[in-house]
Amino acid sequence: MGESLFSSTEGRLLGIGLALAGLLLLAFGIGWQLFPDRVLSYAAMTGLNLIIGRAAGMSFGYASGFGHAQVIPLNMLVETIQVLVVYPLFALSWRQLIKLPALQPFVTRMYRAAEFRGGAVQNFGIAGLFVFVFAPLWMTGPVVGAIIGFLIGLRPWVNLAVVLVATYFAIGVWGLLLNELNTWAIT
Repeated sequence: MGESLFSSTEGRLLGIGLALAGLLLLAFGIGWQLFPDRVLSYAAMTGLNLIIGRAAGMSFGYASGFGHAQVIPLNMLVETIQVLVVYPLFALSWRQLIKLPALQPFVTRMYRAAEFRGGAVQNFGIAGLFVFVFAPLWMTGPVVGAIIGFLIGLRPWVNLAVVLVATYFAIGVWGLLLNELNTWAIT
């Protein structure tokens, strides 16, 4: 199983995603020893992004006094890790290369969300996927976008390139907007 899992593109992407997640946790652990107050804010920003979404994580970062140089790269990293872990897990489960019963409800839920939103994306191909990921609407974003890209048959690297570029543009726009709102709220 291990050989066939990591011999696929999605298996290698999963390995990269898990390695990045491990490095982020290691950085938080080291930072906790050196700068506990700052790392707690970074961890909270990361957790909010993962649990509630990009806007919550980034808003917290700006409200905590971080600038673009801290908020934008960390949120890019968090969303990259999300895509590099969840998308391969979905694809590998879909292809029956991994069989985790606990993962099945999640795979089904992601499939339904992608199926529900994927029709318009499929009509417009790569441009539709870019807009889907970029748009700040409910159940849009990089993870569902990557799954839609998979379901419409995009090659993994094309899929990831489109999804991550759209995600980074969206984070940049959100960063400008939220920083302005934070500055306005402070005054």
